[in-house]
Amino acid sequence: MIETERLRLRPLSTDDVDAFVELHSDDRVNRFVGAYSQQQALERLRLIESQWAERGHGLCAVELKDGGEFIGRAGLNYWQLFDEVEVGWTLKAEAWGHGYATEAARACLEWGFATLDADYFTGMIHPGNAASVRVAGRLGFTPLREDVLFGKPVTVHSLNRPSPA
Repeated sequence: MIETERLRLRPLSTDDVDAFVELHSDDRVNRFVGAYSQQQALERLRLIESQWAERGHGLCAVELKDGGEFIGRAGLNYWQLFDEVEVGWTLKAEAWGHGYATEAARACLEWGFATLDADYFTGMIHPGNAASVRVAGRLGFTPLREDVLFGKPVTVHSLNRPSPA
């Protein structure tokens, strides 16, 4: 479990299937990350549970500390295709504009650099996703390369491990 000033992040599990489907059912949210049926969500959540078990990291449910409301997901996702770990974030539209994405992603990055032997993390952002580009910029990410993920173009941003103080 990762905690910030306003958020609690815990590993996603199949118990989160309804919240996961609801998150991805909003067209404002899913235009870049896609929608999930109940079955697709269960399959994705099983993969997330497997990544936590096998790699010690994965995607987290993002909940407000005040009240425990599920507002999205964020975390570290290993992409075998690229042999890289991505920090990602997807929040309910109602949670946009409050700094939650930056807060959650920053906490994941700090935890990741403290826990994993990674020289850098990536952020894969679809063209037109200006809000995620702004979050990535606030976190210190810079564009690394253009690539393709699930048949769609993405700009891969990266953030190098901070130098020891």
